[in-house]
Amino acid sequence: MLKRNGLSIGQVSKRTGLADSAIRFYEEQGLIHPWRNDTGQRRFDRADVRRLSFVMIAQGLGFTLSEIRAELTKLPEHRTPTKADWSRISRSFQKDLDRRIAQMQALRDRLDGCIGCGCLSLAKCRLYNQDDRAARRGAGPRFLMGDTPELNE
Repeated sequence: MLKRNGLSIGQVSKRTGLADSAIRFYEEQGLIHPWRNDTGQRRFDRADVRRLSFVMIAQGLGFTLSEIRAELTKLPEHRTPTKADWSRISRSFQKDLDRRIAQMQALRDRLDGCIGCGCLSLAKCRLYNQDDRAARRGAGPRFLMGDTPELNE
């Protein structure tokens, strides 16, 4: 029988830059699944370093733990995910990332102009959002959320 050594929580912490408490939190959230060795110590597979790195990147991009967990459940347990495994996750995130990129570009390009917020305080509002027409499409900064001002509405 092959004996598994695994990585200690300290080794994982050193490799990922995460505090031990953060690693335990991610374990409690079901994002990684360490195991116990013969002496009862928590051990991690090398694949867990990549999983935790993915968690940190995905959180930095604004994905929730629930969204991240859903993707990680698609990866194989106790083996390093392959390029094909990560490509599947990448494809599922791509549509959302494209939407977020477009929203950030719109914010960058329009923040100093009319954003369709319904404030009616800018001179342009009389032209682009007369009588707060954007409010009919819903709450919030409608033009930054993807709606466009219709001059002949």
